[in-house]
Amino acid sequence: MKKVIRIIPALLLFAGGLFITPSKADAQRVSVSLQLFYDQLSPYGQWVDDPEYGYVWLPSVNEDFSPYSSDGHWVLTDEGWTWVSDYPWGWAPFHYGRWNFNPVHGWLWIPDTQWGPAWVSWRRSSGYYGWAPLGPGISVSLAFGGSYNIPANHWVFVKERDINRPDVRRYYVPRTQNVTIIKNTTIIKNTYIDKSRNVTYVAGPNRDEVQKVTGKPVNRVVIQEGTKPGQNVTKDKLVIYRPDVKQANANDKKPAPVKVVPMKDFKKQNNKPPQQTKPTPKPQNNKPPAKPAQQEQKKPGGK
Repeated sequence: MKKVIRIIPALLLFAGGLFITPSKADAQRVSVSLQLFYDQLSPYGQWVDDPEYGYVWLPSVNEDFSPYSSDGHWVLTDEGWTWVSDYPWGWAPFHYGRWNFNPVHGWLWIPDTQWGPAWVSWRRSSGYYGWAPLGPGISVSLAFGGSYNIPANHWVFVKERDINRPDVRRYYVPRTQNVTIIKNTTIIKNTYIDKSRNVTYVAGPNRDEVQKVTGKPVNRVVIQEGTKPGQNVTKDKLVIYRPDVKQANANDKKPAPVKVVPMKDFKKQNNKPPQQTKPTPKPQNNKPPAKPAQQEQKKPGGK
């Protein structure tokens, strides 16, 4: 009887641990407001007051910038294919909110509160994988519908064997081929449900399929919560800052950037859409052609 009495407290302690562990995991996730984005991104671009979307962010980048294309690569995580950006601010605009193309000002980012591996649509055809940013207000279910069409020049395609290269941007197919490729592709509808956040993500290409077409094993890394803005990927994990972003309550101070430029006064075109008709010119070699090798050779029997 005494042995039974001793065992009961141990079982209760073990059972209590099962309930305590998730609480500790949840406690690691920080809750913030949209003010985080306004403050953290200000050094890397300008906040503009857009009449349609409110505060939007235009990054200080090269003219050929496009989201989920410039300076970054794909990594397969336990929550789907995740875009790992080389920009110091990449932890935010490629995982929260949506990107929208403005014909005058280029790509602008619209903040939102839901985190995701990448808010993109995926396509697949025999020989190619492709992806494109989801527009404002587009959910995963709408992205899978046949009525949602992304402009052809917003898509990025690579040969299927190149999808998981760390230098994937060197292998993009010229966008002049996009229209033809899109006609022969279908939307990838693989998803991942994050129960802790109550969000469904577009997971992207199937791992087994990618391993088959590349002929190499595809390593899957675990996402680990970062403690400060930024991201870092290793062989076994992606440490990324992804706090819970909450909308302000009615009684709270409304978040806002410190400096805002009205859209009508914003003149600088800090990025433009990729060129679709003119291929990138090859560098010209102005040096005189080298002399043929046979001129250096002596004729048989000659002096």
